[in-house]
Amino acid sequence: MVSIPIALEGQRHEVIVGAGASSEAPALAAGRDRVAILADRRVAALHGPLIDGASTLEVDAGEPLKSMDGLAQVLDFCAAAGLSRGSLLVAYGGGTVGDLGGLAASLFKRGLDVLQVPTTLLAQVDASVGGKTAINLPAGKNLAGSFHQPAGVLCDTALLATLSDAEFSSGLGEVIKTSIIGGEAALGQTEELMGSLIERDPRALTAVVEACVRVKAQVVVSDPEERGPRRALNLGHTFAHAIESAAGYGAVPHGVAVGVGLGLAARAAEATCGAPSELTERTVLLLERAGLPSSLGALRGVYGLEERLTPAALRAGLAHDKKGAVGAPEFVLARGAGDVIMGQPLDEDLLAELLA
Repeated sequence: MVSIPIALEGQRHEVIVGAGASSEAPALAAGRDRVAILADRRVAALHGPLIDGASTLEVDAGEPLKSMDGLAQVLDFCAAAGLSRGSLLVAYGGGTVGDLGGLAASLFKRGLDVLQVPTTLLAQVDASVGGKTAINLPAGKNLAGSFHQPAGVLCDTALLATLSDAEFSSGLGEVIKTSIIGGEAALGQTEELMGSLIERDPRALTAVVEACVRVKAQVVVSDPEERGPRRALNLGHTFAHAIESAAGYGAVPHGVAVGVGLGLAARAAEATCGAPSELTERTVLLLERAGLPSSLGALRGVYGLEERLTPAALRAGLAHDKKGAVGAPEFVLARGAGDVIMGQPLDEDLLAELLA
């Protein structure tokens, strides 16, 4: 296993990556007055309890969980479990469980520690690292949230063996995004290892999860609250969140939407920033190898969402981009591997062409 430190002002924690990392949970919980676990019901059934004797709330994971009702349920659970500010809440599941658990921990008694134990590829390479927590609102994805750094993150790559092919492919969307942001070495590694990743080779999984965590950790340390450089991590996400909003949360897996967003962002970067067509070609090829659509046309066909993913509905979703100014979504584009620009405007004609 590999330990990656994330040192922020007044707070330091470790991200442990590798097969068996979740076995570190009891040690990290030692000394707490109480421990409670928010767990994906399916994960708990497949892999068993993390910490013997801990109060546990099992939930059905998925985007519908990230709601006001879901948040109230977890806060009520924390109260019923008698947690104090010296207690620990463990989020044991994929990105939706981690987002909800982190937000509840940030709010309960004005803040208690959360240990993230992500069990999906998407959560291990992205959602569990960096302290962003949120729930969805009818108006848009992740519009109500907070920054709440975890007490630790345990990325147990052995848990990825039980993911469905669809869940695993969704995670590869975030892997590809992070690789583009990380630079030529990171992108080249993902291209080299994609075949082994699809086969879920343990060494390839650990290598790529570690590489993605290191990229994200470096960005998070430079900008913990997304005031500047951290916005680079939103590559493809402005389009992706509009897709999820228009389709209905949960209809399109997040990583799948990110993959389409990367394809759209690559085309936009060619048109506006002088990005080479080679980068678009490499992005599309990686998405295809990962089993992910790279265009809206392909996405509509795969998911049967022609009536929902209309240009008008997607444009409405873009208007709720939480990172941009009022009515002006912020587009994050890559001019090259490791060369990301933020706040790039897109004219209406180009936007209409991309959303068609």
